[in-house]
Amino acid sequence: MTELNQYNIVVTANAFSKNKILRDQLLSIFPNAKFNETGLRFTKEELVDFLKNADAAIVGLDQIDDSVLSQTKKLKIIAKYGVGLDNINANACKKFNVSIGWTGGVNKLSVAEMTLGFILGLSRNLYSTSSKLSKGIWNKSGGVQFSGKTIGIIGVGNIGKEVIRLIKPFSCKILVNDVINQENYYKDNGLIEASKDEIFKKAEVITIHTPLNSETNNLINHKTLSMMKSNAYVINTARGGIVNQDDLKYALENNIISGAAMDVYENEPPEDSKLLSLDNFYCTPHIGGNSREAVMAMGESAISHLEKYFIKG
Repeated sequence: MTELNQYNIVVTANAFSKNKILRDQLLSIFPNAKFNETGLRFTKEELVDFLKNADAAIVGLDQIDDSVLSQTKKLKIIAKYGVGLDNINANACKKFNVSIGWTGGVNKLSVAEMTLGFILGLSRNLYSTSSKLSKGIWNKSGGVQFSGKTIGIIGVGNIGKEVIRLIKPFSCKILVNDVINQENYYKDNGLIEASKDEIFKKAEVITIHTPLNSETNNLINHKTLSMMKSNAYVINTARGGIVNQDDLKYALENNIISGAAMDVYENEPPEDSKLLSLDNFYCTPHIGGNSREAVMAMGESAISHLEKYFIKG
């Protein structure tokens, strides 16, 4: 077996870098592994500097594109810590002969559970009334039941399917939309295929589980928000940029929709304090895929791709 201490392995992902178990697992295989100790996401210049002598990298949300790979000529493989590949330019990787290690769906239950939590929290005013009570305000507004409502799911991949599985006991009417034909799955699960516009007009809860691309960028905007019911809730646990945050803020301030919840933002951390402070907006710091179990699953998946590349070859 080739001596593995000759390889320079770097980890840019913060959650991986902070996890002692994952660190120890990686170091037991690749003793020279180096971690992101800053606790922050790298700028483009910092990222290039961190990767420039690396043979392999475990990355989270860092943008890997032509401008990065053209300056990191030793890089042989990028292992994804997470599930979305929208931050890794596949054409650039092919151009520079860099392999991509990726396994879909490893954090699907973690994100789906958070989505369900957002749905119930928004419907029953759990966060807003709790926040008010902590300030001495006794507000008994109990919201509405989620059971029996119409939910629209845009993006029926690993996470979308897991959301569907979790909400089945609530006896909802489930409208679905995806770019891939899944007629048999829809039929087997009692789902109703619908256009995005139909979902915007009919659903009381709209949750998004798509990649960020040219088709989904600013998918939720002033026009689409205006199509929604006044009692609708919008949830985004997918990618920042899918929701136009300025348009969402206007819709929430003017009661165009009832509420929204987001775990992902155009820029992270988000800086729009007015949006973050709205009573009908629930916000979390991109933790959907960060349950303890998901962190381990994503980290172990990334390590396994490096093992396969360098050891099992």
